[in-house]
Amino acid sequence: MKIYNHFSEFKKLDNAVATIGTFDGVHYGHQKIIKRLCELAKATDGESVILTFFPHPRLIIDPENQNLKMINTIAEKAKILAGLGVDHLIITPFTRDFSNLNPTEYIKNILVDTIGIKNIIVGYDHRFGKNRLGGMKDLQEFAGLYGFKVEEIAEQDINDVAVSSTKIRNALLNGKVALAAEFLGYNFSISGRVIKGDKIGRTIGFPTANIFVEETYKLIPSDGIYAVTVELNNDTFKGMAYIGQRPTINGMTRNIEVNIFDFTQEIYGQSITMNFLKFLRHDVKFTGLEALKEQLYKDKEATIEFFKNK
Repeated sequence: MKIYNHFSEFKKLDNAVATIGTFDGVHYGHQKIIKRLCELAKATDGESVILTFFPHPRLIIDPENQNLKMINTIAEKAKILAGLGVDHLIITPFTRDFSNLNPTEYIKNILVDTIGIKNIIVGYDHRFGKNRLGGMKDLQEFAGLYGFKVEEIAEQDINDVAVSSTKIRNALLNGKVALAAEFLGYNFSISGRVIKGDKIGRTIGFPTANIFVEETYKLIPSDGIYAVTVELNNDTFKGMAYIGQRPTINGMTRNIEVNIFDFTQEIYGQSITMNFLKFLRHDVKFTGLEALKEQLYKDKEATIEFFKNK
């Protein structure tokens, strides 16, 4: 898959089959559209194109609301789309100027003159252009004029999946990582760089890798303990992750840490990925480190048991 970070990098295609959207999570509903996109591209000897946006349009249109967090980073999204067989991914910067394009300008300047669409696939409720005034009616109106075809994914086909990015975000924010995985079709993950912590974990027999997530827009699940797998240097390990402010030691910042089982390497500065498989328990304040240590042994036993039965 070829990736473009601006329209200026993209060379207009002779036979583009395109779809448009933020596709946060690239969940089962999105995958239905993308599967059809790739099928149609193959059937018409065309090339599949996804036009997506960064940052998320809502963050530009409603800048006062910065609470929206993304299921995927832009790199994670690109990796998933590549795995689905997409030929081209255009990640256009979503700006005020872009949001002010009227539907006619959007269709002619972007879809026709820049991408070169011969087919476009959209969901039943797709809106575009200034104030989201453009829709299926506009696409059909200009299809004959500019020589492209429009295919709409029916409401029933989308709703049959019974999933949305909002449902997935809510599941993760409530620690329901297994439910999120059902919606997504894959396990939710967090990637980041291993940084130095205060090494309290190793004093009680549970050394942890502290994870720094650079992308501030990335959604972090609810505080608690999770069974995870850890990807590092093409190897996969089992472990248990912790998210929280470490109330037992009166911590002041929210930490993301992972205790990797049967692992003794020094990995400061390296990037790792944690895949969240099961929520074990909520974060609680213990009477002291000894009580915390006792609970962590129980958590590890529960995690090992989970992997045994998985």
